[in-house]
Amino acid sequence: MRHTLMFRSALIAALLAVCTIASAKGPKVPYTHPGMTENDRTHESEVNWVSVADIEKSLQGKRKMTVGFDIDDTALVSSQCFYYGKNKYSPTNYDYLHNQEFWDYVADGCDLSSIPKESAKKLIDMHVKRGDQVVFITGRTPHSSYDGKSMDSLSLLMQKTFNIPNMKPVIYTRDEVVKPYQHDKSYYIKQANVKVIYGDSDNDILAAREVGARGIRVIRSAVSTNRPLPMNGGYGEEVVRDSWY
Repeated sequence: MRHTLMFRSALIAALLAVCTIASAKGPKVPYTHPGMTENDRTHESEVNWVSVADIEKSLQGKRKMTVGFDIDDTALVSSQCFYYGKNKYSPTNYDYLHNQEFWDYVADGCDLSSIPKESAKKLIDMHVKRGDQVVFITGRTPHSSYDGKSMDSLSLLMQKTFNIPNMKPVIYTRDEVVKPYQHDKSYYIKQANVKVIYGDSDNDILAAREVGARGIRVIRSAVSTNRPLPMNGGYGEEVVRDSWY
């Protein structure tokens, strides 16, 4: 046990040394409620926790709907792509996030080594059983050759990994805000008529609220390179229990 804890601490320290801030566009909004992170559970009992069963029960009697999922740290553990990208393209800053060469590298197969989160699998399975349409909305930038409408490699990977029927192409926001909205995902949530969206970032929750959707938080793992860790439950939102893995 001691060796496991030491290994985990060393791994976190190594990742933090080149931590990635895969920022989502939108204004910073102060938290309104006590929350928790994987590293600070002081207010864990005050979080509005929900299970997959709780969410399923809350949807009983409601029509089939479109539900959205963020990708990085929500559906996939993909920090290795960003860890490599920062070291290769901009070791001293985050310019690589605006470098098309980096995004082409990611699109060309980096996600073959990404790990699907078990919590995402359970959530998606529940929605598929209900007959809901699952879509993915990410702040990533697509490959330079992407035509904007076809099933690219990431779309095909997500379809296969999560067994999604009637899969739609992944929606890329490119971390850009579409006016008059304040958050990069707001326009796309509204356009796709998403009623429930799952995400690990503050922006995911705030974007959902901006357009009247139900935003549910998925926990970002403590070993993620996307720092700082957000305060789960910091806006009083529902947080999926045990969703860090």
